[in-house]
Amino acid sequence: MSIIKESQHLSRRQFINTSLLSGAAIMSGGALSSLSAAATPKKFHFELSLAQWSLHKALFANEISALDFPVVARKTYDIGAVEYVNQFFYEKAKDKAFLTELKKRCEDNGVVSSLIMVDKEPELASPDAKERAAGVEGHKKWIDAAKFLGCTAIRINLHGSGTLEQWTKGSVESLRNLSAIGKPLGIKVLVENHGGFSSNGKYLSEVMRLANDSNIGTMPDFGNFCIRREVAGDLWKSPCVEQYDIYQGVAELMPYARAFSAKSFNFDEQGNEPNIDFLAMFKLMRASTYRGYVGIEYEGEKMSEDAGIRATKKLIEKVREQLSVL
Repeated sequence: MSIIKESQHLSRRQFINTSLLSGAAIMSGGALSSLSAAATPKKFHFELSLAQWSLHKALFANEISALDFPVVARKTYDIGAVEYVNQFFYEKAKDKAFLTELKKRCEDNGVVSSLIMVDKEPELASPDAKERAAGVEGHKKWIDAAKFLGCTAIRINLHGSGTLEQWTKGSVESLRNLSAIGKPLGIKVLVENHGGFSSNGKYLSEVMRLANDSNIGTMPDFGNFCIRREVAGDLWKSPCVEQYDIYQGVAELMPYARAFSAKSFNFDEQGNEPNIDFLAMFKLMRASTYRGYVGIEYEGEKMSEDAGIRATKKLIEKVREQLSVL
């Protein structure tokens, strides 16, 4: 992931703070005095969930299994909700014995299954209608699995080559088709900014506007805003050479948010993420109507997965407390 320069980081934070205060003044007829000590602020509260990708190294190394994940979330980190990644049980989507055991381990440990992040299916935003149809078909089994586990959503990717116009049209079509399948089952269809055109907040928010379906939403991720890499068409492997403004991107996606991914990579001596201003990000969340789960997703290399998860949780809890009294 690309690095945000410190000067940009500070100016963006100041811009967000100013913008939010200006918005409050407008909504209150300019009476900022309403923010006086006499006013009692509402407590800013949300619950935490653990993204399975935070433990991807341990899972790929078979140090823990997919069935262990909810137990680890509760017993190791005292987190009561989980976000699955289908890569870790890709062949088990229709395996009722596996899903039943996974559900039982959640129930035994008081863990809520929040959503399934779906990868490795045909591209939903492909310019090829047959591939889009195959993508919708490939996601059906994950909608069923999500329903069985007690999830409320699946996270999908809007990947596909072609022009922006083709991507937009294909994205809207596939989202509507998936929503028609998920809605009767109570399963929302959420899009993460996750490479390609989807990492552009303006483009993805326009797809949401055009889809115009309350069962379709976004899953803003702090870290996935690379819009151009060194190798054309590459989504992940080559260095990022152009990044969308991460604060602008989250702000654009928040009106449609049905999940919220607090991505982290590194931490300084004060326990802050040096390249992502968590306070600014959570101010954007607080200014929205979203109060669902906030997913911890550590993806760094400088500390262990265990240490990274703990550091991310501690930082989020600190910011949540700060914003409860500000």
